[in-house]
Amino acid sequence: MTHGHHRPRGAPPGRPPRDRTEKRGGTGGGGAPGVRDVDYRRPVVIVVAVIAGFLAAAAAWVLLTPAFAVETFRRENFRGRSLPTAAGVILALVVVLADALVAVIDAAGTEPDPALLGGLRVMTLVAVGFSFLGLLDDLGGVGQSGGFKGHLKQLAKGELTTGAAKLFGGAALGIIAATAVSGQQLGWLLIDGALIALSANLANLLDRAPGRVTKVSLLLGAILLAATGFDMALFGVALVLGAGAGLLLPDLRERLMLGDAGANVLGAALGLGVVLTCSDTVVLIVLAVVVALNVASEFVSFSKVINSTGPLKAVDQLGRQP
Repeated sequence: MTHGHHRPRGAPPGRPPRDRTEKRGGTGGGGAPGVRDVDYRRPVVIVVAVIAGFLAAAAAWVLLTPAFAVETFRRENFRGRSLPTAAGVILALVVVLADALVAVIDAAGTEPDPALLGGLRVMTLVAVGFSFLGLLDDLGGVGQSGGFKGHLKQLAKGELTTGAAKLFGGAALGIIAATAVSGQQLGWLLIDGALIALSANLANLLDRAPGRVTKVSLLLGAILLAATGFDMALFGVALVLGAGAGLLLPDLRERLMLGDAGANVLGAALGLGVVLTCSDTVVLIVLAVVVALNVASEFVSFSKVINSTGPLKAVDQLGRQP
């Protein structure tokens, strides 16, 4: 997924610009086109990130359960049960804490991989930003019209819904995050930014049943990590995936709802991962698929498609309460 033509990267936060011929992600090394150097440290580091994210999120949920028990967070789920929503803010919290720890390690002179540092710093921005926008919609968006059409209709009447604020804010966040790769190339900046933002929105559209968006994210995330050779730039993405897995069991047991505060982060993390590590061709293909699914959601119910397709329904209901 990393061979072929690559446009010049911008500089990761706090790092000098990379060589114009360097592959996205910056961990491929030399050798024949499309062939990565064998570095067994990369999968170990990425797996450690997944495990750390899992343990941190699981522990955070246990410790924060009383905080989420207050009425402010209570919302009805798809069965009409009252549950705490927006528990997905834990994903952003995990990334922030990990980034701070890595920053301290870096300052102490250990010098972690530059791609790891750059990717993690951008992931922190994306996680915090999209979680904040999601939290705004989780707590303030009750009863508002959904979908692009609904939000735009309300905007035409002079009302900016929390959903519309999330969409516009997400687009801005996507563009800011994309500068880590696209630099000042306007076309690619908009393409990369759109992929990040629309991936976040697509994840939100999938978050209609316990554990669904996390299962999809873990599957796609595993494919991304393996296909890119466990690129160090995906350290932050791996943290988010691990944190999502850490909340999966209580989500399936209907003890919490991730809310937009979590679903958006999962989707944006995957979009960012593609932007950071994949070739131009792959970025364009993935963007086309994501755009198509976002548009399709205005006319087709993903839940109906899943429930009417045997294998998808079986995986979707795996681990869920009857």
